[in-house]
Amino acid sequence: MSKRDYYEVLGVEKSASKEEIKKAYRKLSKKYHPDINKEAGADEKFKEIKEAYEVLSDEQKRAQYDQFGHAGPNQGFGGQDFGGFGGGFGGFEDIFSTFFGGGRRRDPNAPRQGADLQYTMTISFEDAVFGKETDIRIPKEETCDTCEGTGAKPGTSPETCSHCQGTGELNVEQNTPFGRIVNRRACPYCQGSGKLIKEKCATCGGEGTVTKNKTIHVKIPAGIDDGQQLRIPGQGEPGINGGPAGDLFIVFRVLPHELFERDGDDIYCDIPVTFVQSALGDEIEVPTIHGKVKLKIPAGTQTGTKFRLRGKGVPNVRGQGTGDQHIRVKVVTPTKLNEKQKQLLREFAEVSGETLGEEEGFFDKVKRALKRD
Repeated sequence: MSKRDYYEVLGVEKSASKEEIKKAYRKLSKKYHPDINKEAGADEKFKEIKEAYEVLSDEQKRAQYDQFGHAGPNQGFGGQDFGGFGGGFGGFEDIFSTFFGGGRRRDPNAPRQGADLQYTMTISFEDAVFGKETDIRIPKEETCDTCEGTGAKPGTSPETCSHCQGTGELNVEQNTPFGRIVNRRACPYCQGSGKLIKEKCATCGGEGTVTKNKTIHVKIPAGIDDGQQLRIPGQGEPGINGGPAGDLFIVFRVLPHELFERDGDDIYCDIPVTFVQSALGDEIEVPTIHGKVKLKIPAGTQTGTKFRLRGKGVPNVRGQGTGDQHIRVKVVTPTKLNEKQKQLLREFAEVSGETLGEEEGFFDKVKRALKRD
């Protein structure tokens, strides 16, 4: 009988996150656990759920499964599946364990660090430049106050699993064409924890954790850029068996500014000037992220000319100085002229030796030049 697709077993999409897979497993394992569900076939259903979760919760195993399916890249032995034997090994220690049941065992009751969390924060251009202190509220798992994380009803304690004797693993013997093989697997009765909870905590349902909306104070560093992240130690999910909590990683998304563009620690800005200002020169007031400053425009300035305002850019997020602001000049050509303005421009053209109207213009000169060629 062929195995069902692991994603189908857990009822999740192939694009599901680790957290979605974890939640689906918890829900199904509670429903079909042999100590809870006495219906026919519940035990096999639980084993199927457990097997699917063991693969999809491990990034390497999940990647192999997505590529090769149940067969696996290391199936070998003529393609036969000896109860998971050909699913790949994690080194000599795992090979030794698979054949002889030996090797170093992971203590299911040893302290383990909690999972990391990620939060995406959208901030303004100004907040990214100057930094800011703010509070965020995120849903996260916290140690249950009622049972203090044991998962057991107050006044009771988890008991050592009688099936695995607290090791969290069971040795499964299998007969193969190559002889008897001892394969070690996580105990399905205690889900690898080595303990059973007879009377579960009413608050957390035996999980030892509850989901709460927690307020966290965040100091956004000056100079943070779009896509960069900030690590806040100890604000991830709580540790297991008294282990340290995971970390919170905040990924920043910076909104664009209506006037300024950022490139690293430098800022760019387009400033319009009139034909007269560019021709005669002028001193103008230009905006920067730090406030307005005076800028001298030399006579004869052309469109595209750049000016640098040193130290008017973004503070380096690592404290290595401050960037510059670059001003790009755009000469604005007037579109609506009154008759006096037009006459003055005609006089300017005449004095400059330029031709207008019916006289030979620029394009006529181009045509004449092409004919000569």
